[in-house]
Amino acid sequence: MNRSKLSIEELKELKELARICRGDILKMTTVANSGHPGGSMSSIDIYLTVYKFAKLSPEAPFAPNRDRVVVSHGHTSPGVYSALARLGFFNIEDVITGFRHPGSIFEGHITRGIPGIEWTTGNLGQGLSAGVGMALAAKLSGRDFHVFTLMSDAEQAKGQVAEARRTAVKYNLNNLTVVIDYNDAQISGRASDTMLVNIKENYEADGWKVIEIDGHNHEALAEALYEAVNKNVPVAILARTVMGKGVSFMEDDVTFHGKPLDVETCRKALAELGVEDDLEFYINRRKRLPETREQLKPPLEVITIDSGKPVTYSVSQKMDNRSAFGKALADLAVLNKGKSPIAVVDCDLKPSTKTIDFEKVWPENFIQIGVQEHNAATVAGSMSVNGVLTFFTDFGVFGIDETYNQQRLNDINKTNLKVVVTHVGLDVGEDGKTHHCIDYIGALRNLYGFKIIVPADPNQTDRAVRYIVREKGNFVIALGRSKLNPIANLDGEPFFGDEYEFEYGKVDVIRSGSNATIVAIGQVVSEAVKAADCLRKEGIEVTVLGVSCPIDASFDSVKDYLKGNVLTVEDHNVRSGLGSILAEYFVDAGFLPEKFEKIGITGYAVSGNKEILYKLSGLDSESIIEKVRKMLK
Repeated sequence: MNRSKLSIEELKELKELARICRGDILKMTTVANSGHPGGSMSSIDIYLTVYKFAKLSPEAPFAPNRDRVVVSHGHTSPGVYSALARLGFFNIEDVITGFRHPGSIFEGHITRGIPGIEWTTGNLGQGLSAGVGMALAAKLSGRDFHVFTLMSDAEQAKGQVAEARRTAVKYNLNNLTVVIDYNDAQISGRASDTMLVNIKENYEADGWKVIEIDGHNHEALAEALYEAVNKNVPVAILARTVMGKGVSFMEDDVTFHGKPLDVETCRKALAELGVEDDLEFYINRRKRLPETREQLKPPLEVITIDSGKPVTYSVSQKMDNRSAFGKALADLAVLNKGKSPIAVVDCDLKPSTKTIDFEKVWPENFIQIGVQEHNAATVAGSMSVNGVLTFFTDFGVFGIDETYNQQRLNDINKTNLKVVVTHVGLDVGEDGKTHHCIDYIGALRNLYGFKIIVPADPNQTDRAVRYIVREKGNFVIALGRSKLNPIANLDGEPFFGDEYEFEYGKVDVIRSGSNATIVAIGQVVSEAVKAADCLRKEGIEVTVLGVSCPIDASFDSVKDYLKGNVLTVEDHNVRSGLGSILAEYFVDAGFLPEKFEKIGITGYAVSGNKEILYKLSGLDSESIIEKVRKMLK
């Protein structure tokens, strides 16, 4: 993309806007009696220059080929909002009036969906990963947009930033420029005293080009940006600034990091800036704001994916669910290569997560991040809303537990991420308690936008994978480790066979009986079916309900099976999984079964093979049989 330097007239305009924006920052934080004025005033010159230089249009703020600007230190939202408003993206009066008010879109930390805002940030250290994801998406989708990631100096101490730096160099993201507000100030005092970080040296050591400038000099900023976008490597611009710049009694004082001025002090600051004092107008206008508003709807670049035809595995063909996933994923690669971009983000686990075949088909779209899970999760989430259907694959303990904060931010950003985690539950076996992911359902119940699918066998896995690529939104597919035979119906044919179509939320009636009901999920569905078939030989008829979507299971559709003796079986923490969800359903539905018991994991387990661990925890078919017999006494 051809870019031109900012003109002398444009630079003069920015200088004047900076003075006005500093007044906006003070007004909105004082009117709200909340917010972060100090850092906003040190970053405002950066914001104005970057947003002016970037290929962005207020008339089409979400155009697919626009440049992306990610602001990592989202608490400086007053500066971001004022810059965007003064450049025409929205009304400045609405910003000053509604900042941090529930009836306004202008929240305390920047929010995706507001014109000009690409990523919701707040917990520091994730912005560069988001920028890396967008820059990767540009390359994978064959587009020429540039990504500008604006950051604070204090967050450079976070490990995820280092992970993102290395990833940018590995993939030669010369379409990525970082600008760091180097005011050497944070809540505790000097950033260099709080935690010494060799910012320049770290970026250079990882292979970045570093440019040092005065961060309040618009001409120097513009020159550095022009130089950066014409380099063949990622560039970091180290912009030295002053906290609270523009008001004498605020400058270089960390007190104003998160402390707004009171009304009278604000009036003095506005006078020093030579900005109109219209505080009363905004204070009165704020009183008339509604308490609620419609939710923002961030943009989502939807691409058409060929999901292919489901594969049916024979009931005699023993295999693991993760292999069925890997085969389906490779099939998607074959069907869509050269048509619609699909990417897989891996964390050095491709032999175990079975993503090797995808890599063989589409190596340039296989993103190997290495042992950098936090970075990988954010990179994948960011890619998913920038025109690339993105899979993030990992073990359960890493892809959900370790990266919970990153997945929460993906959820807040309303990403379109497809997470596939293998090695969940005690089914992991000998690796032991550090790798037994037994809380994935409970963790994901806390995230409002993620849907979870826990397939029972390879056939259901294949269909679930093809389903999620056709659907918008965040999904997690959780898979075990061990091999199992595909589940058969009473005729010996695959239950999830040619006639089966995956339907999110559906509870599958795999066996039907009147004496008891076993409600099972994932790998242990096979154990429940074995138990039911053995009990039938004793004259005990048992229903087996397979729940593949525990958070959104349609229990109403099978409630007639849930009124007698009900037993839940899950390879999961018994306190927070399927059993707890079903118990909550009973309360909400207004009825209770005659008997209700739960089998699940009651504590951290030891190392051992799956068969032994299942027996010790009561998850094997023999233990389930004995539990049913006791319930019927």
